[in-house]
Amino acid sequence: MNSSNWKGAWISDGKSMHEKALPYFRKEFRLDKKIKSARAYIAAGGLFELSINGQRISDAWLEPNYTRYDRRLLYCTYDITNAVSNGGNAAGVLVGNGWYNHQSTAVWDFDKAPWRNRPCFILDIRVEYTDGSIETISSNRDWKTSTGPVIFSSIYTAEHYDARLALTGWDQTGYPDTAWQQALLRSAPAALITAQNLHPIRRVEEIKPVSVRKFNDTVYVVDLGRNIAGVAKIKLSGAAGTVVKLRHSERLYESGRTDLSNIDVHYRPVGDADPFQTDIFILSGKGLEEFSPRFNYKGFQYIEVSASQPISITKESVTGYFMHSDLPAVSKLNSANPLLDKIWWATNNSYLSNMFGYPTDCPQREKNGWTGDAHIASETGLFNFDGITVYEKWLQDHLDEQQPNGVFPSIIPSNGWGYEWGNGPDWTSTIAIIPWNIYLHYGDTSLLAKTYDALKRYVNYIERISPDGICSWGLGDWVPVKSQTPVPFTSTAYYYTDALILSKAALLLGKSEDHERYAALAQKIYSAFNARFWNAAAGTYGTGLQTELSVALHWKLVPDSLVPVVAKALANRVIADGRQIDVGLLGTKTILNALSDNGYIDLAYELATRETFPSWGWWIKNGATTLFENWPINAKSDISMNHIMFGEIGAWMFKALGGIKTTEAAPGFQVITLEPCFPKKLNRFSCSHESVMGSIESAWERKGSSLQYSVKVPPGAIARLRVPASGNAGNSFIELGSGTHQFTWKNL
Repeated sequence: MNSSNWKGAWISDGKSMHEKALPYFRKEFRLDKKIKSARAYIAAGGLFELSINGQRISDAWLEPNYTRYDRRLLYCTYDITNAVSNGGNAAGVLVGNGWYNHQSTAVWDFDKAPWRNRPCFILDIRVEYTDGSIETISSNRDWKTSTGPVIFSSIYTAEHYDARLALTGWDQTGYPDTAWQQALLRSAPAALITAQNLHPIRRVEEIKPVSVRKFNDTVYVVDLGRNIAGVAKIKLSGAAGTVVKLRHSERLYESGRTDLSNIDVHYRPVGDADPFQTDIFILSGKGLEEFSPRFNYKGFQYIEVSASQPISITKESVTGYFMHSDLPAVSKLNSANPLLDKIWWATNNSYLSNMFGYPTDCPQREKNGWTGDAHIASETGLFNFDGITVYEKWLQDHLDEQQPNGVFPSIIPSNGWGYEWGNGPDWTSTIAIIPWNIYLHYGDTSLLAKTYDALKRYVNYIERISPDGICSWGLGDWVPVKSQTPVPFTSTAYYYTDALILSKAALLLGKSEDHERYAALAQKIYSAFNARFWNAAAGTYGTGLQTELSVALHWKLVPDSLVPVVAKALANRVIADGRQIDVGLLGTKTILNALSDNGYIDLAYELATRETFPSWGWWIKNGATTLFENWPINAKSDISMNHIMFGEIGAWMFKALGGIKTTEAAPGFQVITLEPCFPKKLNRFSCSHESVMGSIESAWERKGSSLQYSVKVPPGAIARLRVPASGNAGNSFIELGSGTHQFTWKNL
């Protein structure tokens, strides 16, 4: 917790950052007294894999998580009591490049990061003996180092492994290391080293192939049956020197071979030594061999296995591993419509596929922490997973990236890219929206308090560049179906939301003057927005596009007296557009909510479960197991097939169909707002959410002309249930205490 606690030194092998082979480090040590406990503390510039006496000491991968390396590093702590023993011991550390020493080249210039260097680490093994004494074995110049079989490693592309160079027993006692070099001391990459306090990345799910297609005796294509983020493991035999390539893709050409054209568009290779999403395994010729990359992950469904000499593989030869930050699931959902259930499952798959110590946009072509994608999907994440620890870490990344003038980059962490493109309030409102959502779901003000000053600087910056209350800085409604909402419309809506959240946070934190100032600013923006965009003659906002109307409704920029007028205009617009969505990223956050919150649940449900283009159901009907980046499945660009940015639908199911909503006056589900909606074309729905108060369950089913509703309120909580009037939503509420409550309503 304090830099002075470290006994070890930062060490490296001293090679150039352009060296391809990864460095291995080892040290033998003796423990001669009775051991009570032992812990290892390790931080790295890059990634590491720690082993003690030949035993990999953690089931976590890609440790430590990615940060702004020249400003903050994370350290990991492991209990290694059962790994060490009296007498001789050996510690081994394999260090990987990760985002720290990025050697692949892409449009974001990761390879030009200001912190880039040869990977390094610091380690303390702290042993407490039963007599109360403490001994620390630390990283220092007495460690030995060498390169080995990992001859290339890139977090962005792949890993190359030459089994002929295997260092058998390198992390055990008695290994002959006389040819190894002495480790070199180096400076710390950053002065600040803090604990990694979040759920680690794990290989959470093992996936067996559904098929293997043989093209000839050197080419096979393996189908996992679903799109995942992660890695593959292969077992095979072959002649020494056989080069086996594992090429990972999301789709296939008509020939059945792997097609990477939808995900390699931003890669800018120099030569052909680093093929995209293609692991390279060179066989040793020593019987059955096994390979899986250590410091990489990919997005894929298919694996094309090709070899320089004949090989033979079957479905048993290859295993896929779904990797992500191992967030506990806190939800269940089931309905009478299998398509709805599949959309929910696919949404969760995309959410997890894009959670690697920070929320990403896609696990293949970018792996970037796009801010807009993340705040749009944050409620989906919080309803379905216990994600607070990842968001706490990522908001610290925000603080590390903020410029003195208040500006954030559009991708976080960043190597410096994104401060001048795509980072208006429609994207970087993460600094307001995510801490606020955490507060609503957990009742925890600590993240609001931690980010308060940063949010204040951010809002002050927008105020300086938007003196009339209208903000024209932003990326806009990204990848719409056809209609493009003007940037000033959506960016001003987010500017208003940020100022409003800031005023509320100030009130919660006892900052009364700030509360009054930013409440007044929010009112100024509100008035400017309505003066600029409300079209009284037409009864619409802007030109009456779906995104315009739903954004105004959802972010509560519509005066109460006009809400029914605007909601009707939105419904009419959807109907005029062929009863289909015409929105992009920002509109997907608001369209379903704006309809269902204002009496148009049947239309919202119709959009949510539509099976023709453009829709989520269209993707599912065409074989999707994750969400896509674009509405057309054959788009010429922006067509990652595992993207979370259209993922708000996963939260909408809980808020609208389950009716489970947070209550601002009593956050953390101390008071549960229950406003279930009952679309006529759905006969049964149930969901549950494991909140900090306990399990909340909401379920309903049609039985003839009756609708039976059941709700479970956790101990210590109360619920305010909106009682529906016959045929439409009512406005009367009843209060429910803890326990299970059942109701029967007619003619709904």
